[in-house]
Parts: sequence; structure tokens; C-alpha cells
Amino acid sequence: MASVVVTPTLDWKLHAFDVLSEFDGSSEMSSGQMLQYAWLVGSQYKPMELAKSDWDAIKKSPPWAIDSWGMGCLIYEVFSGLRLGKTEELRNIGSIPKSLLPDYQRLLSSMPSRRLNTSKLIENSEYFQNKLVDTIHFMEILSLKDSVERDTFFRKLPNLAEQLPRQIVLKKLLPLLASALEFGSAAASALTALLKMGSWLSAEEFNVKVLPTIVKLFASNDRAIRVALLQHIDQYGESLSAQAVDEQVYPHVATGFSDTSAFLRELTLKSMLILAPKLSQRTMSGSLLKYLSKLQVDEEPAIRTNTTILLGNIGSYLNEGTRKRVLINAFTVRALRDTFPPARGAGIMALCATSSYYDITEVATRILPNVVVLTIDPDSDVRTKAFQAVDQFLQIAKQHYEKTNAADTTGVAGVGSSSVPGNASLLGWAMSSLTLKGKPSDHAPVASASSTAITSTSSNGTAGIETPSTAPARVNSTSDLAEHPVPTSPTSTDGWGELENGIDEEHGSDRDGWDDLEPLEESKPALANIQAAQRRPVSQPISHTKQASNLLSKSTPKLNKDEDDDLWGSIAAPAPKTARPLNLKSAQTDDDDPWAAIAAPAPTTKAKPLSTGRGRGAKPAAPKLGAQRINRTS
Repeated sequence: MASVVVTPTLDWKLHAFDVLSEFDGSSEMSSGQMLQYAWLVGSQYKPMELAKSDWDAIKKSPPWAIDSWGMGCLIYEVFSGLRLGKTEELRNIGSIPKSLLPDYQRLLSSMPSRRLNTSKLIENSEYFQNKLVDTIHFMEILSLKDSVERDTFFRKLPNLAEQLPRQIVLKKLLPLLASALEFGSAAASALTALLKMGSWLSAEEFNVKVLPTIVKLFASNDRAIRVALLQHIDQYGESLSAQAVDEQVYPHVATGFSDTSAFLRELTLKSMLILAPKLSQRTMSGSLLKYLSKLQVDEEPAIRTNTTILLGNIGSYLNEGTRKRVLINAFTVRALRDTFPPARGAGIMALCATSSYYDITEVATRILPNVVVLTIDPDSDVRTKAFQAVDQFLQIAKQHYEKTNAADTTGVAGVGSSSVPGNASLLGWAMSSLTLKGKPSDHAPVASASSTAITSTSSNGTAGIETPSTAPARVNSTSDLAEHPVPTSPTSTDGWGELENGIDEEHGSDRDGWDDLEPLEESKPALANIQAAQRRPVSQPISHTKQASNLLSKSTPKLNKDEDDDLWGSIAAPAPKTARPLNLKSAQTDDDDPWAAIAAPAPTTKAKPLSTGRGRGAKPAAPKLGAQRINRTS
């Protein structure tokens, strides 16, 4: 054993070649050095011919005869665990494995010519035909194997590693595997085996032996390697330093946001849940949020949904100014109006999970009005979440009301209290409707913050999911959102600001996608006209043609043709009100019919003003014509 050293990778190496001699049986001088230093070898390790100094017999024997005897001595010491004291101890074969015993005896043959050649020992002995030797041998000649053999080997390696001695796996196989991955001779499937072996290391050893290789792999152009890295990022992501993520990992991962493969885009999106906390504010607001703004209008509904969920989860890592500019606009302007029901549900959950970031004004003017609309959503799950959100935000408003009434000076700026659910739990991913290499993945519903599963989708992405009937009905005075189409352009600016096509351009503006969004407001001209009509005092009977003509001439120019249908009725609405107190045509009203006072006056009071106001002469038009005009514009 004194002739063997063990390397850090557990390789055995021979050393101490001080008495190495050239052997030539026909030359007297060739064995001179061996004769001179023969006394350095312990007598217990010398074969019979060397102990007797029978140099004639040594010259006639095979060149390996003396070394084969030494190999037999080494086998004895290794398996017995004892140093050889004298030659007779070699007869104790109790500790020698049975499969190795025949070769052990041939190595120690008393006749030099019959001793086993040590090179044949490994080739022929069944003791060395095992998984450990085969695995190490395959790794050492990996570059000579074809791609099919390598792929098959690495797929079996994670299970095989559990059956091999742990120290050999960690000190021998792991470095071989890391080197093969780093230099491109290993397939992407080898990453699974590397991470499994790495999980058996301590944190310090993992950072030294495994992490540097993983960081280098992020620069790989092999899509299979990139997919494997993102699929297993939860196993090593926490070990990455913030500097490594910001400078070395994220720049390569970010290319996946605009990849043509929807599966890779989704994996990149989900990886941000682990990487985002380690990003600097500059990277997050200058790059990440711009990518997320495009993913919120992605053609895949699952990606749009999970983008909203990711924003809800990383909201705590944004600075206060970015949160105010981004979160409400992303959730209300886009998510709550998505045609995909789970995306609307995700928007509601994200608002609830980030409720502690909004002040009472935002809750009352921007969040509640948008969420209340979804209480009549066609999808039952969305309706359920909407009611839960309304309850939560009303509770915040109620607490603010109570604090204000109590004249609590510190409560005015307060947002909520411990009784209101805050951002305690992460939102679960909605679903994955994407496929890899044509194989559909399993899409099980994931529990959300409200303990309600979103949905379970097919592997087809949009097929069979987005139908017009599932779009929520919304009330809006400026645009019809009932049939809001799925945004397909990644550069859409509907609510995320003036996003430029070049995502990597650096510019000095702080506008990073959401800053130019404003809350939706009802049509102010229409509301002002209605209120003005209701407040105007009535001192003359409405049948006077001049007064009615002036009213119409003032209000009519403000209206566009597109708004006629909405606003004519609003302006004409007060007419029945003034008809009742003036008791016009009261003699014709039947006291027993309460509807007559409301329905009857409208056509008759408007017939004359319309004809006179348009300059058709002083002669009043026939009642029949006036009635037709009112019906056409109402």
C-alpha cells in the first residue's frame, strides 16, 4: 500500500519508482540497478526468487512476474485492512472476495512463469464487471460515444448514481460530469444528474463544484440546455449570488422572453419568481418590466395569466414609485379586461395580494369600480373572486372611514390593518397550456391565494379556450369592451405607455411601460349636460316654443353623430319631470292610470319646439310630423 497514492478524485496512482529498472534477460548490465537497491523492498513483499537472489531465474521469468506478486500483496492488504507482516500471511484468504480469489491465487503462484499478467486481471476477472467500473469508464471515454449512447446513459445516470458509493459519486463522477457539460460533450439530460449529485453536497461544496458550471451553461446557445436550466432553477436558484444573477445569468435568460417558442417564454417567465428578488432596481425597472409588459399581451393566454401572477408576486421587490406606476394599471387596464377568464381571475387575485400597497383614493376610485364590474362576469370562478375582492377592499375603505371619524391623525394616511389580508402568500401559477416537442404537459389547477383553483386547460393553448361567450360584459361610456380582442402585437401600447420596439435601447426617460395610464372616466360632456338640465329652474311652461328652441340650439352643437344615440335620451330625460308639476293636459290624464303622467307628455311637448327651432316658419308643424322626428333620433 505504501506504493499507492490516492488523488482528490479518488484515483489510485503508483509512485516511488526509485528502483525502476530496465529488464533484459540477455544483458548482464540491465538488472544492475535492481540488484543494487533490492534491499529497499521489504522481505515480506519479495517473491521467492527475489528473496533468494536467484537472478538467473528472474531473467528467464516473464517481465511482469515480480509485479504480479506485488499486486497480490496489495490485494491482501486492501481487503484485510492490515499491513503484511510476513509472506506466510498471504495464505489467509478469508477476507478476499470469492469472485477475485482465483485470480488472487494465480498472482501469487510459486512458479514465476505461471503468474497471471496484471493487464489481464482487469479484462478477465468478473470482480471488475460492475456498474461502478462501467460508469466511470464510460465517462472517461465520453467523447468517443455517439449522441444516442450518451443520451441513453445520462437518462439512466440519476437513478444509477443512487446505487453507487456516495463518495465516489461526489469526488469522481461529479467532476467528470461537470467538465463534460462545460465543454459540450454531455447532453442536456446530464444536467438532471449533475443537480441530483449536487444536492448531496454541502452548501459550500455546491458553490465551489457545481455553481460555476451552471453559471457558464447559461451562455449556451443550445435550446435544450436552456430549457433544462430553467426547468430546474428551483434547485439551485437560491444559491446564486445577486451579482452573478444581475451580471451573468439574467442577460442570457432575458433572451427567452422574446423567443419564438411559447414553451421557452413561459419557462423564462416562471424563472423570474426566483431570479427577480436578486435583480437590481435598475435592471428590474429598465428591462424586466418592459418584457413583462409585452408578455401581458402575448398570444398565449396561459402566458398572459402567469405574467399577471408574477407581477403580483414580485410587487414587494419594486420600489414605491414603480409600484404606483405599474401595478394598478397592469392589473385593472389589462388583466381585468382580458378575454381569457383565468387571466381576469389572476388580475383580481393579484390586486388582493398587493392590497397593502394602495392608498384609499386608489382603492375607491380605481380598484373597486373595475372589480365590481366582474361580479356579473360570465365565468363563475371570476365572479367568486370578484366578490371576495370587493369584500376585502370595502373592508379597507370601512376602516379608513372609522379612523377618519375618530379623528385619528395617524390613520388618515393608513392603508389597512392586520385584519385585512395583505401580501402574506405567493400566488400560484395559473396553468401551462404549452407543449414541448409535441408532447402535451399535464395541466393541473394550481391553488391561488384565495384557495380557489383557476382552471385546468388543454394542451392546445388557445384552442377551445377563448370563445366570445366567455368575455366579460363591461359598461364603458367611451369604448365597447364587451368583445375586447386578445392583443396579439407585442408592441401594443394599450395602457403600458409608449413602448419602443427595441427593448434593449437605453434612454433617459423614466417611463417604463405603465406611467401614462390614467383611470377611465365617464363621458364628462354627457354628465354635465344632464346635471345642467336637471338644475335649470323652470319658470315658464315648456310649451313655449322660444325657450325650447334655445335649449336645443345650445346643447345640440356639442354632440357628435356617434354620440347621438347615447346623449339625446339623456338630455330629453328631464322633460317628463317638468310635465308633471306644470300639469300640462291634466284634463286628458286619467287619474286611475299612474303611467299616463310619465308616458303621455313626451311626444306632445317636443313636437312644436323642434319644428320652430329649425327655422321652418312661424306656422307650427303638424303633430304627426313632430312625432316622427322624435322617434327617429331617440
